[in-house]
Amino acid sequence: MRHRKKTKKLGRTKSHRKATLRNLCSAIIHHQQIKTTLVKAKAAQSTIEKLITFGKKDTVAARRHVFKVLQSHQLVKKLFDEIIPTFADRSSGYTRIIKLGNRRGDGAELAILQLVGFEPVIVESKKTSEKKKKAGKEVKETKMAKEKTVVEEKEDKEPTVKEEKTAAKEKKKEEAEKESGKEVKEEKVKVEKTKEKKATKTTKNKEKKSSPQVKKNETDKKRNVKKEKTKK
Repeated sequence: MRHRKKTKKLGRTKSHRKATLRNLCSAIIHHQQIKTTLVKAKAAQSTIEKLITFGKKDTVAARRHVFKVLQSHQLVKKLFDEIIPTFADRSSGYTRIIKLGNRRGDGAELAILQLVGFEPVIVESKKTSEKKKKAGKEVKETKMAKEKTVVEEKEDKEPTVKEEKTAAKEKKKEEAEKESGKEVKEEKVKVEKTKEKKATKTTKNKEKKSSPQVKKNETDKKRNVKKEKTKK
């Protein structure tokens, strides 16, 4: 029979279980609520409520007893100065457990362990987180706008660079065409000069042949050649 075995072992040794409960209680005091499994929430609920009831005495012994569990002077001060005065009218029921359903993966039951009367603090923290998120979104939007402007400027500059490149290529082509045109013109001039020279030579030869003195000299040469042959 399972008599006097009320403690939930949580699948841990004594030292490990003590450390987990200490961490859960310190997290509740610091954040006013935590999200954990249902079994851990029930285990931590009893310890945190015992600490609050014991801390209502507000003596040195009570502070030392709470410090023995929490091991933090800051958390002890926060518990005695901020949290315990709000529960002056309450004799018990300082916390509540809100079930959240099963967790994906291992199917463990999740729950929120929360201090009663500290809901506005949580709402304010949510509001601040929402403000931070909005500020982060605005910063991201400004960054995106700046990046877009930079990209647009680059796109505007790129066509100018392309135009400069195309203009340089066109200039090179024009220069090459001009040089080729000069070469062609020079070749044409040379051909024309050679034609003129040939034409002048032919005209000179015709003039020589057509002159009477040239004809007489040719006839004399022929006669002399015939006389030499007859003598032989």
